Amino acid sequence: MAATLEQTGQLERRLDITLAPAEIDGEVETRLKQLARNVKMHGFRPGKVPLKVVAQQYGEQVRREVLGDVLQKNFGEAVRAQNLKIAGYPHFEPKGAAEGAMPVEFSATFEIYPEIAVGDIAKATIERPQVDTSEAEVDKTLEIMRKQRATYGNVSRAAAAGDRVTIDFAGTIGGTPFEGGTGSDVSIILGEGRLLKDFESEVVGMLTGAAKTFDLRFPDDYHGKEVAGKSATFEVKLKSVAEPRLPPVDADFAKALGVADGSLETMRKEVRENLEREVKRRVNGKVKDQIMQALIDGTEVVVPKSLVEMEIERMSASMKQELEARGVKGGNLPIDGAMFEPAAQRRVKLGLILAEVVKAHGLQAKPEQVRAMVEEQAQTYEAPEQVVKWYYQSPERLREIESMAVEENVVAWALANAKVSDKKTDFDELMGSGK
Repeated sequence: MAATLEQTGQLERRLDITLAPAEIDGEVETRLKQLARNVKMHGFRPGKVPLKVVAQQYGEQVRREVLGDVLQKNFGEAVRAQNLKIAGYPHFEPKGAAEGAMPVEFSATFEIYPEIAVGDIAKATIERPQVDTSEAEVDKTLEIMRKQRATYGNVSRAAAAGDRVTIDFAGTIGGTPFEGGTGSDVSIILGEGRLLKDFESEVVGMLTGAAKTFDLRFPDDYHGKEVAGKSATFEVKLKSVAEPRLPPVDADFAKALGVADGSLETMRKEVRENLEREVKRRVNGKVKDQIMQALIDGTEVVVPKSLVEMEIERMSASMKQELEARGVKGGNLPIDGAMFEPAAQRRVKLGLILAEVVKAHGLQAKPEQVRAMVEEQAQTYEAPEQVVKWYYQSPERLREIESMAVEENVVAWALANAKVSDKKTDFDELMGSGK
């Protein structure tokens, strides 16, 4: 075997490989002899089929298999000899397949991983939110939980924000009904935003049995494009008004939240612990996002196209699976991979940078660290020990935790080296940040 390497781009390389026919012919003969021992063919006893007949029937197929195996073997040896790190998959093309003793030539085109000089994280400034979880936050959370468990009772007063109302409505544009503009016995909570704000504000103040007609204009960016930006006339009849009745914060309420003995003290303690875990998660998320962005901004990387293409394919497949899980048949959907390219570029670039940081600073996940993270995740479930067991039964699930542990190590390394500014942050501001 002979191989010649040529640089055809920043990361692209072409390796010309010359294979000796003797190497291929010898392996083809060996495999045909092995096949002859077991192959079944009409008119012959098993193991008694002449080699010539086996070669006529299977020779071409076996030669293709051998050629592929020998090519892969020689390619691997050539790559190792050149000390190349292959990104993605090589593309093989025959340059010539000759007769007799003439060699067989192929070219393999591929990309290599880029050399990366990670930017100096010491130049970055990371803003770390500082949030207090007070009794007021516990009270707010319990109030939300009460509203989630509200029951409704009919009242004879005018409808107000927070009430559940049942209405009939019919809308027209230019005197013509339009799709989605009519409803019967529709129940909504006023103020939740299920219907347009201008529509709900017209219902506020109405009494049961009352009817009214009003005009409103659909926003220009309304999701229903056929009515966006247009004015409509609605006739509405209010059929019932029911006000929310919140459960008292008592032992029964605590039991409904999973506190077996109904202790209000235990309930508040568990609510606070959950809030503190969520605060920690969101703070860590905001800090991690800043660190990852700082690494991206500070590091020049030529990203291998093949890795981006693989990531686009993975993201497209993931979207199809998600759509199918929602009942949408994704197999026939025309998903344009170009929509994923910016995100794919970012993911691949960040992955390359993180791999370099982890290697350079020894930030690999340690078994005890992974175990601690698994146990922490398990604490949010009723049977933590079963959840821990579930994670360790699947290498794939455990790899997800290992990836999280590596990211945690990178964050700790960055915080130890970057400029960190602690910022007093309001609890509601953090919780509204959507992380």
